[in-house]
Amino acid sequence: MKKAVVHFEIGCSDIPKTADFYKKVFNWEINASGNSASIDTGREGAIPGHLTKLGEDEPQKYVNIYIETDTLEEDLRQVETNGGKLLIGPIKLPDGRSFAWFEDVAGNTLGLITPN
Repeated sequence: MKKAVVHFEIGCSDIPKTADFYKKVFNWEINASGNSASIDTGREGAIPGHLTKLGEDEPQKYVNIYIETDTLEEDLRQVETNGGKLLIGPIKLPDGRSFAWFEDVAGNTLGLITPN
């Protein structure tokens, strides 16, 4: 079964400053809430995203895409079977979804996320 990219994430150390940048440059609607901010690019059918400030020792400069899956554990097994590496997770989110980060064979970090 083919799986789609459904979300993007931009890491930063200063959400207000980063949000202001994207608002001014791309006219995105950004709504902050704690250590993250949701991004609405304003285009129908566009992939939603968010800005995230992780812990002080976590990466602060990164861009990640998330691939939706209803078979998270199996996909992670396939990642490792085919030369990739599990980096984070699976982690349960407050909304009931779960996510994980993995590294592909080229060294890129990507995410998997379960549907709502």
